Amino acid sequence: MLWSSLALVALANAQFLNGLNHLRFGCSQLTIERLDPLVEPDRMPSAHTHQIIGGNAFNVSMPKTDIAELATCTTCGPADDFSNYWTANMYFQAPNGSYKRVPQVPNRFLFNDRFTTQTNGGVTVYYISPGKGKVTAFKPGFRMFVGDVARRTPLYKSQSCFRCFSGPNFGGDDAAPCTDSRRDFEGFPPQACPGGIRSNVLYPTCWDGKNLDSPNHKDHVAYPTGGPSTFLSTGDCPASHPVKIPQLMLEIVWDTTAFNDRSLWPATGQPFVLSTGDTTGYGQHGDYVFGWKGDALQRAMDVPNGCFAADCGNQKSQSIDSANKCQIPKKVKEDVDGWFDTLPGMAMN
Repeated sequence: MLWSSLALVALANAQFLNGLNHLRFGCSQLTIERLDPLVEPDRMPSAHTHQIIGGNAFNVSMPKTDIAELATCTTCGPADDFSNYWTANMYFQAPNGSYKRVPQVPNRFLFNDRFTTQTNGGVTVYYISPGKGKVTAFKPGFRMFVGDVARRTPLYKSQSCFRCFSGPNFGGDDAAPCTDSRRDFEGFPPQACPGGIRSNVLYPTCWDGKNLDSPNHKDHVAYPTGGPSTFLSTGDCPASHPVKIPQLMLEIVWDTTAFNDRSLWPATGQPFVLSTGDTTGYGQHGDYVFGWKGDALQRAMDVPNGCFAADCGNQKSQSIDSANKCQIPKKVKEDVDGWFDTLPGMAMN
């Protein structure tokens, strides 16, 4: 299983010996609005809000072209990553039934990476390559989707989870994502989290080697035969999907601390809901459209003997000021940050 935070620091030397390539970087917010060019292309607005990061080629529809050639800026640390990544937003539901978007905050300091601690909201992105076997970077036009928007029951915690921080400054963040029985939950944590909540979304790591996409954006990729948690230990891919691709993971840190007063919680349980209307958190999901320029990602996966952050493939980095200046005009003219009687888009469903 991939490692992060304090666990990564503690095991850094061992991971270098194991040949682990660990490309980690932050991305500031590009936009928050109801658009989804992967699942709902050409629909404006889409069914629910998403928080989107990455290159400014993001649009209502995104044909299978090389978006690295279309984008002129990116909100991500590596200057050559024009990919787009997006997930559902988290909202707080007050006792009177109204909703307020939960803000996102920068992630913790790791691998001498200040950029990730200074992002404007956004997401932390990981690309992991284990030491065993060749890892093939994604190709122009590649895209995929992980999760199930309609799921309301537990399934596989190692594909998606929520970490409940025990205190400020990422308190208790000392184990690999989705492996800590004390603080990791497949759905929303049932208790107040003193330090906030972090989402982790882990994508499949095996590809059929032929298709850049599939009708449901899932069938062209698969998890290893032993499940998501075996990627770093063995990562053996099924015969139907023999090509090993990078382990892509997203981390979103939600500042839920303003909503920890239990008197503001509903009698039925925890107060958080995804922008899809999901009050369980089991429907957490993520979308991805590849957009790295040239061979930048492949270089990161090919570094021998292990690497961390921008050292993976000598990535060309940009300043946080440049990243925060990368924006796109809002296409859906609606407020997503005020108090709402219904979640954006839900009144239409």
